[in-house]
Amino acid sequence: MNPRKLWPALLAAVLAVAALAVSPLSPANAAATLTQVGSFGSNPGALRMYAYVPDGLPTGRPLVVALHGCTQSASDYYSHSGWPKYADLYRAAVVFPEQTSGNNSLSCFNWFTAGDIARGQGEALSIKQMVDKAISAYGSDPSRVYVTGLSAGGAMTAVMLAAYPDVFAGGAVVAGLPYNCGTVCQYQAQSKTPKQWGDLVRAANPGYSGPWPKVGIWYGTSDTTVVPANATELRDQWTNVAGVSQTPTSTSTLPGSTTVEQYGNAVALYRVQGIAHGTPVAPGSAENQCGTTGTYYISSICSSYYIAQSWGLTGGGTTPPTSTSPTPSTPPTAQPCFTASNYAHTTAGRAYQSGGSTYANGSNQAMGLWNTFTTHTLRQTGPNYYVVADGQC
Repeated sequence: MNPRKLWPALLAAVLAVAALAVSPLSPANAAATLTQVGSFGSNPGALRMYAYVPDGLPTGRPLVVALHGCTQSASDYYSHSGWPKYADLYRAAVVFPEQTSGNNSLSCFNWFTAGDIARGQGEALSIKQMVDKAISAYGSDPSRVYVTGLSAGGAMTAVMLAAYPDVFAGGAVVAGLPYNCGTVCQYQAQSKTPKQWGDLVRAANPGYSGPWPKVGIWYGTSDTTVVPANATELRDQWTNVAGVSQTPTSTSTLPGSTTVEQYGNAVALYRVQGIAHGTPVAPGSAENQCGTTGTYYISSICSSYYIAQSWGLTGGGTTPPTSTSPTPSTPPTAQPCFTASNYAHTTAGRAYQSGGSTYANGSNQAMGLWNTFTTHTLRQTGPNYYVVADGQC
């Protein structure tokens, strides 16, 4: 049969399938959902465990623990924070612990209760058991476990870093509190020295001498819920624990009027100018944009992206800037972009096809049907690492 006579039939078939297809810009591994995990240990803190695990996640990938703030839930933090996007892009599992109103009337993690912040006890142990469950169930890399959270979740992040420094490689406290500071720190600055702050952490796990987790601290300079002095006090606490100076080794600028102070490789302090209490987000489709706005989710900068970057989760990503020159809010123009059909992208080695659909190499972002009629722009951000960049190049 003449091959040319096959083209009309093939074209009709492709267009029929395309009519049934979902949006080509749907998230990578979109079949994954937030799922409650029913049993994960003795759970002395009576918390709930939820997890987001991208479909087809291989073993040996990182694990992130994301802790919500007061009056929030696991579903709320999952929906607004941007972490599912980076779980898909960078191939990681995310655990979302959830507080109950039975434990705390405002659904705050109990960062101020002695029985919940000590190693081997209460809510801290429950979260540690969630980590153990995730490593066992999802094959997560135990050397790449990280924790972050907002407000009470930020305070509980400091708890986990202090009580289990052998479990977490890094953490990011967003509008939270120093470890073992009680409730007084929320409203007024304290007069402790860096050594006194550091001693509180060392007392959480006597005899432990390191290595200590890498710590990021995020604060809005106009926060009236948690006094911004906590940013400096957290800085003093964790630089003292790490044995580095309280004088920054470098400063830099990020989008959203954000300044970054680096303290060696141990601690980074991010001050987001002019925002109040909440998780900084930046809705949009670029790689460094994420999340949706809402109560305690403030449009400014995608903190989750820069947190993931600081932990080295980003495929082809760069380390945080070390100079005082501004960092652009859009992807660098020096990174090459390619606009072509999905078929052409795969034949050129920038994408791959699976089950009739196309995915970008490295980021695994879904691009829609594998054909010559669907066109996308891909931006190369690293060796064999591409992200969808329609309208950005």
